[in-house]
Amino acid sequence: EQASTKAELKKSVYDENAFALAEGKRLFRWYNCNGCHANGGGSYGPPLIDAQWIYGHEPENIHETIVQGRPNGMPAFGGRIPENQIWQLVAYVRSMGGLIRADAAPGRADGIHPLEPESRREFSPPRPAPRPDPTP
Repeated sequence: EQASTKAELKKSVYDENAFALAEGKRLFRWYNCNGCHANGGGSYGPPLIDAQWIYGHEPENIHETIVQGRPNGMPAFGGRIPENQIWQLVAYVRSMGGLIRADAAPGRADGIHPLEPESRREFSPPRPAPRPDPTP
């Protein structure tokens, strides 16, 4: 139960903080997450703006993905990115999927991506997707 409370605290601290979300957006570009996730639309990495999240859409799921990596391409960034920056990235990734309150989500330059800005996306809970087979 304590881990759940800790995750909820992290969620509220970052998901509801416009500055943390804006920093997450900046870090998403800084760490070249765009290189695989193509502004959230997916490329080598899965899309972050759709309704299917393979490993879950909760903050602790996304945090685990960033820290430990995932089979078939997502590298582990634990120990390379400071913990507070990981939580900022988590919050921003959630905003890309419309999982953050619109008044806290960052805006985006319309020339970057043809989709609605994060702050204007409708909330729609992600659907579970099948996990990829870790064996090539």
